[in-house]
Amino acid sequence: MVHKSGSRVSEARARLLATATQIFYAEGLHSVGIDRIVAEAKVTRATLYRHFASKDDLVVEYLRSVSQLERALVDKAQGKALPADKALRAIGKSIAAGITSKGFRGCAFLNAAAEYPDVDHPVHKVVLEHREWLLNTVTDLFAQIDEPSAAAAARHFVMLRDGAMASGCLTNSTEVAGTLIDGVEGLLHFRSEPV
Repeated sequence: MVHKSGSRVSEARARLLATATQIFYAEGLHSVGIDRIVAEAKVTRATLYRHFASKDDLVVEYLRSVSQLERALVDKAQGKALPADKALRAIGKSIAAGITSKGFRGCAFLNAAAEYPDVDHPVHKVVLEHREWLLNTVTDLFAQIDEPSAAAAARHFVMLRDGAMASGCLTNSTEVAGTLIDGVEGLLHFRSEPV
């Protein structure tokens, strides 16, 4: 892969990835062909294949870029040196904000897993890597509150998130976002109660 900083080649790669990201998220992965991405990115097929060996490679990079965005939001919440409970609330609010944003179409990773169910496929592997990162991050935060229940709490958090991401594009997104935030509060309240 050629990635020359500051060159037209890098600009073309960035344009390809930005175009693919927009179209893949809005319309799905299998339904969008290479010809459409090439046309909308205003590049040639040769340029696309110089940067991405296949459509699957482009899908993998799309998911990695979405993962980087989500990691940046979580890093922002943790970077403020917030206590774990406030960091978890901030992450929940960030997810809720995404659900109520214009053009929300569910979770890019859950959508990709549905289209690429083979666990050995590179696209599915990127989905699993992202989910593992999310679960580990949330587990670490819950461990700061209550170590023995951290793993269970993190699984609950991720399930709340997944349900909200699925419901948010099917029903009233404002209600779904509120329910997610209430659920996070419930998880935190349960862990802060004396036994």
